Amino acid sequence: MFYEELSSTMEQILQEGKGILAADESNNTIGKRFATINVENNEKNRRDYRLLLATTPDLEQYINGVILFEETLMQKDDQGTSIVELFAKKGIVPGIKVDKGLVELANAEHEQVTQGLDGLTERLTHYKELGAKFAKWRNVYSISETTPSLAAIKSGAENLARYAASCQSVGIVPIVEPEVLMDGDHSIEHCAEVSELILHELFHALFIHQVDLEHIILKPSMVTSGKATKPFSDPEDVADFTISVFRNNVPAAVPTINFLSGGQTPEQATTNLNAMNLIGHQPWLLSFSFGRALQEDCLKAWGGKKENVAAAQDALLKRARLNSLACVGEYQNDME
Repeated sequence: MFYEELSSTMEQILQEGKGILAADESNNTIGKRFATINVENNEKNRRDYRLLLATTPDLEQYINGVILFEETLMQKDDQGTSIVELFAKKGIVPGIKVDKGLVELANAEHEQVTQGLDGLTERLTHYKELGAKFAKWRNVYSISETTPSLAAIKSGAENLARYAASCQSVGIVPIVEPEVLMDGDHSIEHCAEVSELILHELFHALFIHQVDLEHIILKPSMVTSGKATKPFSDPEDVADFTISVFRNNVPAAVPTINFLSGGQTPEQATTNLNAMNLIGHQPWLLSFSFGRALQEDCLKAWGGKKENVAAAQDALLKRARLNSLACVGEYQNDME
């Protein structure tokens, strides 16, 4: 029913060398980020910071989509132009985080599952009226001796599939985000095994719910060792394991894989993405949908001060450009 609409949104997202800016931190999460630069977490400061992102000159050269938090959809600049519109005017497609966060999964070992399916279709319709063209739902899986459990893998896949089906039913492209957390000291081999199980179950659920794979964006984690492991996986290993797992489990019908950075430093995330794009032709675009790995330097440069806005925008643009180069395997560490 919404085939044309979904196709048109995908077309805007499928530009080689461009990625998605994840600026959908909840008020709680942005508060933690603001705390590191001694900025008070209030509505005005959140608006000012997201306006800074939306008005970064030339950002559209490297970024073609932005994921926003619900509050940001309502915010406007001093002239009354909404932040959504500011991004859209640049040709950056506005999207929205629609899940309602994580809750403990019953009868599981401190595992979490994402809530928010109740009333989802109504919320999606409302966000669409406000200008959102795609949505995001994140589910997380932790790796330990006993996790992820079968219950966590199956319920996570089912929720992601139901969410994706709801999105497509109203003409919104779903970002499907199964995040394997980097916490712990597991090996990269262990992470690869877990990722195989999660992706296998996820695509089975998407098939059952008749989700059209041509109209989804997959936002997974890279296959790495746990961040407590010393030394951490090197870029060649990350690229080899990730590509191998994904070639075995992600259908070629999926047009783009936009990796999350999930706890990696900005440099690590860029280097690892670049290493994957050096391997050669893959059936999908390999791009990025980074939050902290795009914004960290920008936040530090801003520090909550008006006079630092231009410097902060320069920092954001630089990271976006470096990740853009990584999408085509042309990034080098000396560009930092």
